[in-house]
Amino acid sequence: MNKSSEKSIHEMLKNTPSMNDSTDVVHTGSEQQTIKHSTTLTLRNVSNHSLTSPTSVSLEDESAYIKNGSSKLDTFRNWSITTYKCTKQIMLEKLGKSTRTVDLELEAQIDQLKETQKKYLSILRLSRAFTSHFYNCMQTQSLLSETFADLAQKSPELQEEFLRNAETQRILTKNGELLLNALNFFISSINTLCNKTIEDTLLTIRQYELARVEYDAYRVDMEQQRTGGSEPQQKYSSDEVQKKYEKCKDQYEKLRSDIVVKMQFLEENRIKVMHKQLLLFHNAIAAYFAGNANGLEKTLQQFNISLKSPNSVTSSWLEQ
Repeated sequence: MNKSSEKSIHEMLKNTPSMNDSTDVVHTGSEQQTIKHSTTLTLRNVSNHSLTSPTSVSLEDESAYIKNGSSKLDTFRNWSITTYKCTKQIMLEKLGKSTRTVDLELEAQIDQLKETQKKYLSILRLSRAFTSHFYNCMQTQSLLSETFADLAQKSPELQEEFLRNAETQRILTKNGELLLNALNFFISSINTLCNKTIEDTLLTIRQYELARVEYDAYRVDMEQQRTGGSEPQQKYSSDEVQKKYEKCKDQYEKLRSDIVVKMQFLEENRIKVMHKQLLLFHNAIAAYFAGNANGLEKTLQQFNISLKSPNSVTSSWLEQ
């Protein structure tokens, strides 16, 4: 091989990349672009992004969870004990084996209030029935008036008689609309008195009765503690029993005072409302059936009752 050939081969070998370098070079066309693949693994700085694991919860969070769970457990425990004691107290009272705190004067007033509500609800039920029947009667009178007027046009020989009856039924229907407004006002007022005003006081009375049972339950428990007759599993420290007793006593006396005040205001309000509504009912009924249309209108004006059209009266009654 001559020297020129050896020189050419030597240059080719020189320009040929090594095996290591070939893996890092990409040849495209006539241009050469060298892409260096780093063999060093870059590690991120994770110092500011610590991984969260179940064991990484702070001690303060654990303490809060434990405290919250303990609070719920204590609340459930106290509720269970109170429910047991109250149920036991009610059963012993029914069996005549335990005493109960009784306020004879207040108990009589409560019984009277419940009886009054029962009778007023009966008035409300009967008034609604009367108004419903009267509305149906009005509808019949209106149809009669239209029928008489139509026959007056078709029967000349009886035209005067038909027209007279048609006019009478029309007037009765018109006056009936006024009476219906008065009846709806009466029903609305009685309903408010029975189902809102009285019921609000009865709700406080029910709370008072529950507080009375709880008070008696802890009162009996305290008496048994003093005499040593309490059940072994129900024995608590004297301080704890005394604390519970005082708390229940304060709640019982507070509700008792609230009931006395509420019943006093309720009695005044009841007399005022019923005086007005009974007067309205009497004057409206008497004026209507006496045929005194002017007296009926004056009665509605006296009690500030707005006059409504028949359609609005009907829809209002159906909504009630």
